Amino acid sequence: MKYELQLIISGKSQVKHGTIIQAATSYISRGQSSSEMAPDFKHFKKQETEILEKFVSENNLWILNIDISSYVSEGAEQKVYLKDGKNVLKLNDSIYYTSWVDYFNNLLLNNYFFPDTAYNLLGFYKEKDILYAVVEQPFVKATQKTDLSLVKEFLSNNGFLNTKNNDYFNPELGIILEDLHDENVLTENGILQFIDTVFYIKNTFYEK
Repeated sequence: MKYELQLIISGKSQVKHGTIIQAATSYISRGQSSSEMAPDFKHFKKQETEILEKFVSENNLWILNIDISSYVSEGAEQKVYLKDGKNVLKLNDSIYYTSWVDYFNNLLLNNYFFPDTAYNLLGFYKEKDILYAVVEQPFVKATQKTDLSLVKEFLSNNGFLNTKNNDYFNPELGIILEDLHDENVLTENGILQFIDTVFYIKNTFYEK
């Protein structure tokens, strides 16, 4: 599994809805290798965003209008809009991540582990100088409150150990999965649906 995930993250293997995500990651990586990137976080993220915006323009991925009347909710990292009865749109500015590449890796990992709630990157939207990724995800309607002990059991069976509260770590893969409280994992007809995942990759992920 680890090698398979390494191929997906490197763009050498496919995953559901991964094409644009992998293309954006590759473009950013090439842009960083051909220019001197700032050492501090704030300026690094700004430079990375500028590279990403070039990719968006070159590939006609700008989304110019969002139907604000379909607004559902928002958290620290994203705004959620109801697209239709089957899907939602999520606008994410990658604030939880030190880089856009880390955010894109999160999308790829989510789509690998949880294909039923896979993110489809449709494009990008800019508002008040803030760049948002616009992703589409199947709409999940909770039919009962999520039992977090079942989340823990499910993840444990898949190699993710509970580290604290609602955070998990897979030591074999070198992958962290955080913030899995009962608003980010819904239960629909008895099935756990992971709708908001926060994956991080540790350096050990890249080891053979």
